[in-house]
Amino acid sequence: MAEQIVDVLIEGGKATAGPPIGTSLGPLKINIGQIVSDINKKTADFKGMQVPVKITVNTDDKSYKITLGTPPASALLKKEANIDKGSGNPLSDKVADLKIQQIIKIAKMKEGNLLGKNTFSRVKEIIGTCDSMGILVEGKQAREVIEDINNGAFKKEITEEQTELSTEELKKLEEERKKLQEDIEKKREHFTAIAKKTIDELSGKPRAQIKAKLLEQGIPAQLIDELLPVEAAAGGEKTAAPPKK
Repeated sequence: MAEQIVDVLIEGGKATAGPPIGTSLGPLKINIGQIVSDINKKTADFKGMQVPVKITVNTDDKSYKITLGTPPASALLKKEANIDKGSGNPLSDKVADLKIQQIIKIAKMKEGNLLGKNTFSRVKEIIGTCDSMGILVEGKQAREVIEDINNGAFKKEITEEQTELSTEELKKLEEERKKLQEDIEKKREHFTAIAKKTIDELSGKPRAQIKAKLLEQGIPAQLIDELLPVEAAAGGEKTAAPPKK
């Protein structure tokens, strides 16, 4: 049996008969339309995400097999949490809250790509990724939830591999996400006001001196870089430009 393997990366549910699928499969004289339809059915749950797809074609009888890879855990978490990106400051700014069932769902989807030998271990791996993205689980920090699991919490949900949430639960999570986002915006406004005042007061001083003062005041480094651009002064000394209005 002669086989030809085609690897492509497509957006979930949006494969077409054009490049790269059509270009790769055209010479094999196979039903490209049917393959595209099958890929879109298999990837429908990955809408908005890039999905690795392997198409294995038997060039003798024209049969084929479609094998899906999975997007990174971070992409699956963003989709589940309904966010565009993780937190820029995950230690202090939380962007979403997920239920254990959603974590189990992602752990199952990534089963073949995780190091854990059982569902409990794989769930804890996904929770670890949540921590780096500023995503809470069951309203808690990742390390707290992992400790809870080690102490027997969520044993029923994980053992039974529960992945479904009620409409009411999903509604509450969305409300929590919006509240967390509002909190981040309020904190940003607060820190921005403090930073701009300090930058004005120390105008003309070396940038390093101003940055040190801002860090002392608890201003996030990312915000400092936004508000305190670097300009090369005479002799190579770096001073701060006036803040943007």
